[in-house]
Amino acid sequence: MDRAQATQVVTELRRQLNQWSHEYYVLDKPTVADHVYDQAYEKLRQLEADFPELVTADSPTQRVGGQVLAGFTKVQHEIPMLSLGDVFSEDELLAFTNKLQADTGQTFAYNCELKIDGLAISLTYEDGVFVKGSTRGNGLIGEDITANLKTIKAIPLRLTEPVSVEVRGECYMPLAAFNQLNAERQAQGQEVFANPRNAAAGSLRQLDTKITAQRKLSTFIYYLMEPDRFGITTQSAALKQLAAWGFKVNPDSRLCQTEDEIKAYVAEYTAKRNQLAYDIDGIVVKSDPFAIHNEVGNTVKVPKWAIAYKFPPDEQETVVRDITWTIGRTGVVTPTAVMDPVQLAGTKVERATLHNVDYLQAKDVRIGDTVKIHKAGDIIPEISQVVLAKRPNDTVPYVVPTTCPVCGSDLVHLDDEVALRCINPMCPALIKESLTHFASRNAMNIDGLGTKIIDKLYEQGLIKDVAGLYKLTFADLIGLDKFQEKSANNLLTAIANSKQNSLERLLFGLGIRHVGAKAGQILAEHFGTIAQLMQASSEEIAAIPNVGQVIADSVVQYFANEHVQILIAELAEVGVNTKYLGPTTAERAQAAATSQFNGLRVVLTGTLDTIKRADAKKWLEAHGAKVTGSVSKKTDLLIAGHDAGSKLTKAEQLQVKIINEQEFIAQMEAEQ
Repeated sequence: MDRAQATQVVTELRRQLNQWSHEYYVLDKPTVADHVYDQAYEKLRQLEADFPELVTADSPTQRVGGQVLAGFTKVQHEIPMLSLGDVFSEDELLAFTNKLQADTGQTFAYNCELKIDGLAISLTYEDGVFVKGSTRGNGLIGEDITANLKTIKAIPLRLTEPVSVEVRGECYMPLAAFNQLNAERQAQGQEVFANPRNAAAGSLRQLDTKITAQRKLSTFIYYLMEPDRFGITTQSAALKQLAAWGFKVNPDSRLCQTEDEIKAYVAEYTAKRNQLAYDIDGIVVKSDPFAIHNEVGNTVKVPKWAIAYKFPPDEQETVVRDITWTIGRTGVVTPTAVMDPVQLAGTKVERATLHNVDYLQAKDVRIGDTVKIHKAGDIIPEISQVVLAKRPNDTVPYVVPTTCPVCGSDLVHLDDEVALRCINPMCPALIKESLTHFASRNAMNIDGLGTKIIDKLYEQGLIKDVAGLYKLTFADLIGLDKFQEKSANNLLTAIANSKQNSLERLLFGLGIRHVGAKAGQILAEHFGTIAQLMQASSEEIAAIPNVGQVIADSVVQYFANEHVQILIAELAEVGVNTKYLGPTTAERAQAAATSQFNGLRVVLTGTLDTIKRADAKKWLEAHGAKVTGSVSKKTDLLIAGHDAGSKLTKAEQLQVKIINEQEFIAQMEAEQ
């Protein structure tokens, strides 16, 4: 097949695949079996591999992700992305609509729409092609998440008409995808997401676009910028036009002419909300004519022509049967009410947080009490009040424990905190939480070591502290439930690799109170070794810029503990690195001063094979470069991996200097 023939076939395949995708992800009406789509997709992918010059940014093959982002750049919204004012009762809702009509002296229809519980997004198209997507942020400045949004199949990469337009809407995670994701995370011993909104937010802000692509996000678009450019005069007409261009628009909006119709819509979807395939947290009521929008305008924060009716929290009564206490990695002991199970906002609830001792005592929750519970923010089950009229005569005030429910050590209040703490470093609960933190990504990054595996290792007596991780053997792991040869070897390899981490990761992983990743970096760089840090006085540590007395006192107190000193010695004995391996401030300054990259504004794009994007960004910044996410006239250099897209095209148009990955690595090596 020659290039001309390939161009013709590729064009037709893209048209067909886009049509099938639209029918499946937007209209929810698939017209072909999955294997038919897969065969066409594979044919397109192979043709694009054979003729790489035919690859375009809007090709269906460009949705799969694979780009690892260095970070998210800021995006200024030319027109602010406003939030909505809230009302919490039908009376308040109708008061809003009546006042709006009184203020304008007009009678008009309202477009009622479901308030999707997701994240607001903005999408920009030039000549019908998707070029930029961003989050709402603070309404004025958001983050550029274009690469992640391209992986969402409900977002068209090319519209049905070559229009240049900005639209806005909501990105959400369908309930089926949310349940599947949490089941997978639970099976892997990972923390589950609290709700679909949190899962969607976490998915949209992934630096690895492959992860976003796997999360099965979707969107509903509901806002058209500058509708007058297209001769559109009402919100209901705008929704029809958005759908005609290929956007997924919620089918359950309704044009309401009267108060009774608005009330009927609210009642209908209040009853239906738990039957939908996605979460909603209210109803949005908008004046339908855009002339009204223009007349009344906006406040600084919210439009005056729309309001959000928020569903009242689902509140149920149940009986408290017990109060249990759990221990976090910092030793904080938190009370939880164990109750008769009830259905609440679509889920079965039998536990509710009591937050802390003050909260427990202020509510005067007692075992045997009937209580009212709701989900705070529609997320976390919480007791709103005790039903005193139903309190049994024989109940007594709950006695707050004075000893740890796990290890029996005395519980203490530190620094006049509300929280109770167990400060016994050998407490089993504290140890297991500490082990989970130690293995986490921002600490020692031991891949595959989740909560469930840690529980098994601890309960079998194979580990008693973090040093024990480095003494595990293949025989230890293969004897555990569900461990096969491959998984055992993978975990041992991940543990062994973590020995080579620089000191700042170890300091963060140890869970020293008040010492986060940034403080760990500062301390590691300043002292160089953990031995030097352990010998430092509180005054010496507090004198370091950006550290302060609170961190200093916490570090000194931590290393003064005899158990900690033994632990550090054991870690050194098993080969865990206790030295800072990164460049010092002086070395970074010297490297930057002499580097050819010093002072340059650099953009990384495309897929890098030899070096990770994050490592390339870190190296460039250490050598004085400013790494940005978008190409502009101010860009000095573009480093292009393979499959580079619109950034490469724009750099060529602006005559920005461009080098490939091999040239970049050669220049890095020349500066070693």
